[in-house]
Amino acid sequence: MITGSQISFRVLCISLVSAATLLFSNVSFAANTPNSLKGATLVDAAKAKSLVDSGVVLIDARVANEYADAHIKGAISVPYKEKSAKSEDYDASQDSFDLSKLPADKSTPILFYCNGEECWKGYKASKAAVKAGYKTVYWFRLGIPEWKAKGYPIE
Repeated sequence: MITGSQISFRVLCISLVSAATLLFSNVSFAANTPNSLKGATLVDAAKAKSLVDSGVVLIDARVANEYADAHIKGAISVPYKEKSAKSEDYDASQDSFDLSKLPADKSTPILFYCNGEECWKGYKASKAAVKAGYKTVYWFRLGIPEWKAKGYPIE
């Protein structure tokens, strides 16, 4: 015979498992970058390659060791050092990004990338450039994983 306390314990366990499932499903959803960025143009690998081939300044926003391991050929390393949340309402004052390493002429087109849709550095660097007044900002959301999948050159 099942007692009242055993039923309560089972209900509690089911509730905890349900809460944990919801929590973790929200975390994984929130971990992906948005599908757009106001003031920037979202591009895929084909468009990114076309931009790179045309001479657009390419910025790798990943940390230095990731850049050293492999990067898109011709990319300049300007790491976005993030301590803020991986969310659209992040606090940029917690992060650091050296805008002085970007072209002085704010009409120069710039393309930013990092490690794919779960990597916020490219998003945040693009947003910083837009906020700083750069007129033509491209964000390659799927970044180096999509670039590699297409067989485009890396170094």
